[in-house]
Amino acid sequence: MTTVDPIKVGVVLPSFRNTAEEALAVAAEADRVGVDGVFCYDHLWPMGRPDRPALAPFPLLAAVATGTERLIVGPLVARIGLVPDRVLLAELAALATLAPGRVVAALGTGDRLSAAENRSYGIPFAPADERRDDLRRCVRALRDAGLPVWIGGGAPATVAVAEEEGVAVNLWGAPPEVVAAQAARSAVTWAGPAPQSPSGDVDGDQVGDLVGRLADAGATWAVFGWPVPLDVLVAARR
Repeated sequence: MTTVDPIKVGVVLPSFRNTAEEALAVAAEADRVGVDGVFCYDHLWPMGRPDRPALAPFPLLAAVATGTERLIVGPLVARIGLVPDRVLLAELAALATLAPGRVVAALGTGDRLSAAENRSYGIPFAPADERRDDLRRCVRALRDAGLPVWIGGGAPATVAVAEEEGVAVNLWGAPPEVVAAQAARSAVTWAGPAPQSPSGDVDGDQVGDLVGRLADAGATWAVFGWPVPLDVLVAARR
């Protein structure tokens, strides 16, 4: 009889804060209850909110890595071009040294919504084709180093890089039927916000149902933005 690995569940840490206390507390609780992994956005500010803070992902993930023995950690996603490629690769290599076998190297090319972050700090925002070329080179280096790689799915040309390089596509907020279509072509992971009730609260029943439907669609991970009930994630995992 063929067996299917259970879907893994994760949470994106609350990093749009002035300090790391809440993020570290969420990571500790995730570790305690059995969540598989924690991730961190790679933004200079929350999308569209330059007035708000954002913690740098790699120092935060390093703190989590050294404070736990089981949690998988990674950026979601590290943006090509925000730092030189060699710096990005060195950051991921350093994280892998701190947490051997527990790092996901999730990468993305950014888009017009994140371009303002680069330009505000005088960081060039290269044309999309150049960013995809850099993405491909980084993917190959990371894959050769033995790290699992995800590519944030956006433009079809970016998804094509993941398919051609044999790495996972990470789909943000995609419905299960889109996940299933991608799973027929490549490994696929999912990330997105937790479903909410009409009152605006996170709906635990809907979270559990969504994890199940994503697993059935072929996703190997379901990663939810904070806040999300961590015990519900663990209970929903198959």
